[in-house]
Amino acid sequence: MRTTSGYLGIDVAKAELVMAADGVSGTVTFANTPAGCAALVGHLGTVGPLLLIIVEATGGYERGVVAALGSAGLPVVVINPRQVRDFAKATGQLAKTDAIDAQLLAQFGARVQPPLRPLATEDQEELRDFLARQHQVQQMLLAERTRLLQALGSKARQPLRRKLTRHITFLERELRLLDTDLDDLLQHSPLWREQDDLLQSVTGIGPQSARVLLALLPELGRASAGEIAKLAGLAPLNRDSGAQRGRRHIAGGRARIRATLYMATLAAVRHNPTVRVWYERLLAAHKPKKVALVACMRKLLVVLNAMLKTRTRWQDPMPTTA
Repeated sequence: MRTTSGYLGIDVAKAELVMAADGVSGTVTFANTPAGCAALVGHLGTVGPLLLIIVEATGGYERGVVAALGSAGLPVVVINPRQVRDFAKATGQLAKTDAIDAQLLAQFGARVQPPLRPLATEDQEELRDFLARQHQVQQMLLAERTRLLQALGSKARQPLRRKLTRHITFLERELRLLDTDLDDLLQHSPLWREQDDLLQSVTGIGPQSARVLLALLPELGRASAGEIAKLAGLAPLNRDSGAQRGRRHIAGGRARIRATLYMATLAAVRHNPTVRVWYERLLAAHKPKKVALVACMRKLLVVLNAMLKTRTRWQDPMPTTA
């Protein structure tokens, strides 16, 4: 396959990698194995100059090929599947096969041209995996505790209660071990140790919040204030049409980052004097409580971004940041 556009799409499945080029018919298929990824990288030397390679996030199956492309210095971007599906609907492409998806990804790259961002390192991927596992265990523990409550009050259910109690004890032990593993990972990296210390200097940002921010928002400390707010889904969006001026709202972004900042800001409003002043000032301006809290989330994130960028610890009172 030869390409003149320079935009490639790679549809990733568990067993196969299907590659297509924008404006070129046909696809090329490789095995989704280390050898197949190496063959793909070798093949790309025959397709002409490359501007962008688009890969859809598939829950982990894309990691091998993305790592191989990144190691070879090739311009690869990992895209949220929802963006590609919306693009497909907008272009009227409702059919779905691996070949169609690969061609669609190439078209998405050529039309949208998403920006290149630094790829996650191996350590970042490991930290994200541990955080994901921690979240899974927390959800299982919550479900088992709920089942135990439902099983109380009946002697006939005593064997069930014993099983649930044993499982809860096991999950609690797993959470403690995961907590230790996460601390070890952070201590392993001098940069993460420093950033973790800076983040936790803020009253309201605890160990778990710091871990989530470091793992799931690696742009923190490197992006602009507007960019970091948009990545977290905290940038206010217009809803205007003609003479109508709608209420601004937030949408999109990384949901877990937003949830983490919500809980951190709730704690900060109560215990951090600077954040409490921000919040009370917004309430005094007759902003609804929810709007005021979201505004404080955005402002706190912007300040955290500036702190990591300048390697400055939190001080009360912190200067106002736009």
